[in-house]
Amino acid sequence: MRLGCRSAPVKQNRQDPVQEVGMFRNKMPRYEILSEDAMSKLDAGWRRIVTEIGVEFDSERALTLFREAGQKVEGQNVFFDPEWILEQVALAPREFDVQARNPEHSIHIGGDAMAFGAVYGPPFVREGDVRRDATMNDFERFAKLAQVFPVLDSAGGVICEPNDTPLDSRHLDMTYALQTLTDKVYMGNVVSGVNARDTIRMGEILFGGREAIEQTPVSISLINCNSPLHWDDRMLESLFEYTLAGQPCVVTPFILMGAMSPVTIPAALVQQIAEALTGIALTQLIRPGAPVIFGSFLSNIDMQSGSPTFGTPESGIGLLCTGQIARHFGLPFRSGGGLTSSQVADAQAGYEALMTMLPTFLAGANWVMHSAGWLEGGLVAGFEKFIVDVEILQMMQAEFTPLEIDEDSLAFGAHLEVGHGGHFLGAMHTMERFRTCFYRPLLSSSENYERWMRNGSLDTNARASKTYQAKLEEYVAPPLDDAVRLELEEYVVRRRAELGD
Repeated sequence: MRLGCRSAPVKQNRQDPVQEVGMFRNKMPRYEILSEDAMSKLDAGWRRIVTEIGVEFDSERALTLFREAGQKVEGQNVFFDPEWILEQVALAPREFDVQARNPEHSIHIGGDAMAFGAVYGPPFVREGDVRRDATMNDFERFAKLAQVFPVLDSAGGVICEPNDTPLDSRHLDMTYALQTLTDKVYMGNVVSGVNARDTIRMGEILFGGREAIEQTPVSISLINCNSPLHWDDRMLESLFEYTLAGQPCVVTPFILMGAMSPVTIPAALVQQIAEALTGIALTQLIRPGAPVIFGSFLSNIDMQSGSPTFGTPESGIGLLCTGQIARHFGLPFRSGGGLTSSQVADAQAGYEALMTMLPTFLAGANWVMHSAGWLEGGLVAGFEKFIVDVEILQMMQAEFTPLEIDEDSLAFGAHLEVGHGGHFLGAMHTMERFRTCFYRPLLSSSENYERWMRNGSLDTNARASKTYQAKLEEYVAPPLDDAVRLELEEYVVRRRAELGD
């Protein structure tokens, strides 16, 4: 086998029917803001970048594959034939399934399906008024919260960075927690190729071997581009490992306009396309037909302070454009979430999260990271913010569920019963439906002022604190075969020793 380590192709046609699984389906029309002329100009823009400027790949394995495929390689810079890129992208499946150890929590990626995962990556946590380093106990509690809320399809991956565990082996502890404290889809560790191989092996243990996870993947992994126009070696090593194992990668340019791209939205979109498509083309060289997700993390900086900003109008516009662009290339896409720059779960955190989550639904993002818990530009995972975001997410799913209009919902009989000038509170139609007719808030208060005062005059943050604590008390660990659990534990202990921790 050559240096590129090509694997056998995945036998999945882009038009094949896919399995239906229980999750949220966004049946609403997509909100598309790019004209045909605009799409044509963006298309010309990314083509010019890949042919005239090129994209750097800090991996000899990747460079070898590109050379063998006839692309022009100068040092680490690759100059691409745009038509060849499109041929590679066309090999990727439009839609695919990811299995959870509880089949009821398996998900579908693509089409009208939307799957939601918790926050990813913060080194700090906020709990009430306290901001501190994240711990493994925090990680486990967030995983439990993700398990108890049906609106979340995944706890994610690095929900927070457990700073009280050894750096070289903490990926084992995090993966073990995701696999045992939840029975939902989880994300793979991407710090290195070693970490990726450990995640894959633990997936094989949990799901019954390599063949089982290659047939239907069990993890999703985030591979970020070092924007502008550079794919670094650590990310690429992880991409190779997961792609060879048939596990989908979210190939994601990380763009903050004004820092990692020019300040204009069109320029950022063109750069995003160039970076994403070249990374996706590489996955198809490694394993033709491998599942992959067009990733987008697109926002801007504050031009006064240089700080990243989130929940901005520009990021919302970019998100809407990205959905249209991904569909243009026939790819499922990742974007959105409950993003905010706010330091606490205050009004700013709420409106900025909604400013990101609403276009997420309007664009129909298929894989949504950071759906619950993101604070302070991603530096902090917040327990109260987690609950605020769950409320937003539940409300969005209710709002984006199409109306059923039929004889029963038109309620003509209720008019006959109540008559002119009456009220419907006691009508039979109301009595049959009052428990489920309207969305019931998890967090919001509609008490009158006097009752609210008698109950402690709790603001949103205080109610959120009580809610997450109550939910943690309700948590029940999902069942797991003792033999599988033991094998996972033995693997973690052995690998930790081998890694020197």
